[in-house]
Amino acid sequence: MSTQTEHSPTRDTFELAATLLLALASVATAWSAYQARQWTGEQASRTGTATAHRIAVNRESALAGRQLQIDIATFSQWVNAREEHHPALAAFYAARFRPEFKPAFDAWIATRPFTNKTAPLTPFAMHQYRLKASDRADLLEAAAAAAAQVAKDANQRADNYMLAVVLFASALFFAGISTKLKIPSMRATLLALGWIIFLGTTVWLATLPRLLTR
Repeated sequence: MSTQTEHSPTRDTFELAATLLLALASVATAWSAYQARQWTGEQASRTGTATAHRIAVNRESALAGRQLQIDIATFSQWVNAREEHHPALAAFYAARFRPEFKPAFDAWIATRPFTNKTAPLTPFAMHQYRLKASDRADLLEAAAAAAAQVAKDANQRADNYMLAVVLFASALFFAGISTKLKIPSMRATLLALGWIIFLGTTVWLATLPRLLTR
């Protein structure tokens, strides 16, 4: 069997396949790197959002704590004044109950707590006692957790795209080195390996979410 010449159909087909793989893998590498940067930016943005929410959570929780202390203090003074039979002083404290505390206090009084042994011990056990600051803190905590999860997912996606960059770079390496070899079987083996890595990575890449703008 005669040896293949440099310009034989088989050699030309090999050169075309190698060139096509080099071109496609180069584009895929650039695209994967771009997506990795986009998802890294998304991670940073969502992490910042989660941090801002958690700062707000601390602020709202501190406010709720202060309001609770005020409600407890004024209620305690009201109880003391009532037990000491100072109705004017009791009325003085009652008039200064915070608006959020008054519905719970009125509902508690309606249970006749001083004669009804089954009544709740304090107004703070009533479902009417709600602190808006505490509710806001709960909402912000949920938003912070959601943003943190998005940031975690974005980080994983950035890692996936960076892995794709490495795999496409490997396909580029095999395509490039195959053109330097003289032994046809080795050239074909390396080029086939490059194509397998490229096609497998491309299929996997198609399953990943894409982020075009942030």
